[in-house]
Amino acid sequence: MELITDALGVSATYDASLVGASDRLSTATTRDQIRTIVEGLTKSTREMRETNQALENRLALSKSEINELQHSLEAIRAESLTDPLTGLGNRKYFDRSMDMAVQAALASGEPLSLLMFDIDHFKSFNDSYGHLTGDQVLRLVAQSLKQTIKGQDITARYGGEEFAVVLPNTALRQALTVADHIRRAVMAKELKKKSTGEILGRVTISVGVSMLKPADDTDSLIERADACLYAAKRAGRNRVICEADPEFSAETQTRVA
Repeated sequence: MELITDALGVSATYDASLVGASDRLSTATTRDQIRTIVEGLTKSTREMRETNQALENRLALSKSEINELQHSLEAIRAESLTDPLTGLGNRKYFDRSMDMAVQAALASGEPLSLLMFDIDHFKSFNDSYGHLTGDQVLRLVAQSLKQTIKGQDITARYGGEEFAVVLPNTALRQALTVADHIRRAVMAKELKKKSTGEILGRVTISVGVSMLKPADDTDSLIERADACLYAAKRAGRNRVICEADPEFSAETQTRVA
């Protein structure tokens, strides 16, 4: 800003010198007078050119600095929305994306489904093998999600050992297919303890599936998916339950009671 202010001052001075030179030229009668005026104009022009060059260089540097700041801000924003352990979106990312997806689906009338799932017997992994192995289990599930979920679908670590997947433009039947695909993908991976190479078995997940209704908001959609998840766990784990299943009705009745 200081450089711009200086440049404006030089420009005003240069403008004044041009006006003065024009006035003097109109009254000049000798070669020496004209030479003096021209030399003054040459000096003023050279100073103006140098000032403009300095301003151009500084503006170019400022542009570069602004671009670097923009990249840094984008990186910070992405980091603030990412779970560092799994690389999936975090709870803040889920809440923001979920609200936008629900609003868009209600406005367009397109279907929207939600998967809520958690890792079966996760606490026993932590208790038996330690938190490092527990972290490995979380990363294994996240890896399965990344390999399975593509496109506009939204994946996030909801909290602890619980995950969420938002499926825009997806009806309940399709969502059930996606959920079972994820369940099978997770179960197909064998867990091995890194420090010893010991085979620890396979990880399973329980999944609850709900679909957006016209009177829904974000909370009600999550509540039904969550109830379906707990119904899946009550029914024996390693399975997918949706709100059309009888297990869901039994779970809601149990919660009311």
